[in-house]
Amino acid sequence: MRISDVLRVKGEQVITVEPGVDVTRLLAVLAEHKIGAVIVSHDGKRVDGIVSERDIVRALAARGAGVLTEPVSAIHTTQVRTVEPDAALEDVERLMTEHRFRHVPVVVDGILKGVVSIGDVVKNRIDELEAERSSLAGYITGEREHP
Repeated sequence: MRISDVLRVKGEQVITVEPGVDVTRLLAVLAEHKIGAVIVSHDGKRVDGIVSERDIVRALAARGAGVLTEPVSAIHTTQVRTVEPDAALEDVERLMTEHRFRHVPVVVDGILKGVVSIGDVVKNRIDELEAERSSLAGYITGEREHP
């Protein structure tokens, strides 16, 4: 399975914020869209960074509530790993696990096309397991012949 398959089911909508938006507004965006991370972008098309709930918590712990009035650019990650739509899902799973992040922007020629989260990956795995189980159940009950 490819990342493009995940995006086909999930959709390509991406929520972005500009680097100058303050952290309080960022929190509102995360809550409004019920998401755990946002792409930071000057133009909504290119990835300038990514900021997650974890980034906010770490900044609050380190600097206190004053972080809430700081711009997102003060806390976001600028070295963002991205993938292309033709990336294998297994490779993205490995990337997320090895580097301990939960969201990966999908880009084509530097233009943002989507975001895949660990939740999307888990949902895909569950769907695959359920399909396998249904297929095996057919063999066990005799509804299907063994190939």
